[in-house]
Amino acid sequence: MRPAIPLMLLAAGCTGTIGGPPGFSLSSSNAEQVATSGLRRLSRVELDATVRELLGDDQGRARRLLPADSTDPFDNDYRLQTASGALVEAAEALAIELSDVALVDPLARARLIPCQPTGSSDAGCLRVFIETFGRRAFRRPLLQEEVDRFMTLQPYSVEADDFDFGVKLVIRAMVQHPAFLYRVELGEPVSGQAGIFRLTRFELATRLSYFLVGTTPADWLLDQAAAGGLDSREGVEAAAKRLLADPLAREQIERFHALWLGYHRLPHPLPLTQAMQQESDALVDRVVFTEGSDYFTLFTSSDSFVNDTLAAQYGLTGFTGGSTFQWTPYGSAPRKGLLSHGSVLSQGVKFSDSSPTQRGIFVRNRLLCQEIPKPPPGVNVDEAPVSTSPCKKERYQAHASVGGCKGCHDNIDPIGFGLERFDREGRYRTTDDNLPQCAIEGQGTVVGAPAGDLSFSGPDGLADALIASGAFERCVVTQVFRFAQGRREEGLDVPAILERTESFKAGQRNFQALLLDVVSDETFAFRREEEVR
Repeated sequence: MRPAIPLMLLAAGCTGTIGGPPGFSLSSSNAEQVATSGLRRLSRVELDATVRELLGDDQGRARRLLPADSTDPFDNDYRLQTASGALVEAAEALAIELSDVALVDPLARARLIPCQPTGSSDAGCLRVFIETFGRRAFRRPLLQEEVDRFMTLQPYSVEADDFDFGVKLVIRAMVQHPAFLYRVELGEPVSGQAGIFRLTRFELATRLSYFLVGTTPADWLLDQAAAGGLDSREGVEAAAKRLLADPLAREQIERFHALWLGYHRLPHPLPLTQAMQQESDALVDRVVFTEGSDYFTLFTSSDSFVNDTLAAQYGLTGFTGGSTFQWTPYGSAPRKGLLSHGSVLSQGVKFSDSSPTQRGIFVRNRLLCQEIPKPPPGVNVDEAPVSTSPCKKERYQAHASVGGCKGCHDNIDPIGFGLERFDREGRYRTTDDNLPQCAIEGQGTVVGAPAGDLSFSGPDGLADALIASGAFERCVVTQVFRFAQGRREEGLDVPAILERTESFKAGQRNFQALLLDVVSDETFAFRREEEVR
């Protein structure tokens, strides 16, 4: 029988601030750009990454046990997070599984317990474990009262005549603790700036780490925070550069793009899904990390990383690598950059086919950061367009002309029609599937762009249209803001987004430079208190 974890351990809050505030000052003008921040629960992916760093467990238990995270488009939006009985039970199940396997491997045990216990009643060694593991799990040193609370589990070790039993109970309690499951940012009030708080050094280290590498701060980063190494813009920037050199940063930036552009999950057989995701990840890595080139190269690249499956899918005749992935030119194929990948072309599917409407909404929402109003009341969006013509374009045009639907459809469908020569798996076609009498023109228009209406054909033409639109850089920066802050932007955030956008343009659109610009700005070390809604 497993002993219950005393409730007082789980109720032990994060009272007080630890480590002191960083040395950042805040001018009155910049104070207006401090972003609102709330209590953020770790997403399932962040939990699994954190568990991997703390315990060496890479079994993806959080993704298996916890309820799915809402995505809009990112999975870390704290305003979409809700607590529930199912979540509490899942967190307990996760804690039990992890505590049961944490000490099975002798090497893992040796890494976790930094002292050699003399026996089951060695309270001193257990206290050392609580302090060292707790610092990593809570991402800050524990308060003395917290250490004392966890020490109340020590009698269970004595009763079981097993020192490791107490260690397992501590792990189980900490993994269920709010300070582990949530990113708690309290900070200290800024004098003369109502509702603005300066993050503590450890809170800043945590914010930095989860943004850039998607997991808990490493010991070196906690050590730097404790020593005041993050007390200046230069210190934060140096730490950020070290984080970006970590292989975990590549995984994080890949995940950012996969969530943003929807290909973190795909409706295809596993081999095709994995091939598409590997192709897109490779291009992101090359542009952002290997070459550090103009970010728009991601959308204008004339080659891609494919195997025989994708080469056949895309009609690339010059591929000779078999199942091995290799960089291959598109040649005469009407493709260019990430928007030509099957991973992105798989978005906007409805009624088992590509949907011009859904693709148009996808481009407006994800690539131009424009919100499309919901359909009028009484419109059944799950009813397929119907007309006397078997051809898709005529069916959609008839559907779009009904009632109050025309205004929105005139803004979104022309974009989708420009992508219709590519099916829901990224294959090129010239007629509707199985309907040779329905020729596809493949001509599209981005209506109402800042630079005026822009005509295009295919994903390669769409990439050029987006770049020419004058709105693409701002949307890229906006999506980075959403990912960093864990929420959608508000009116108060617009000046900061515009400022970052101008810096992004001035820096030849270097994506790593954009990330460094975000974290080294003094406002990154502060939070604005949420208004009660």
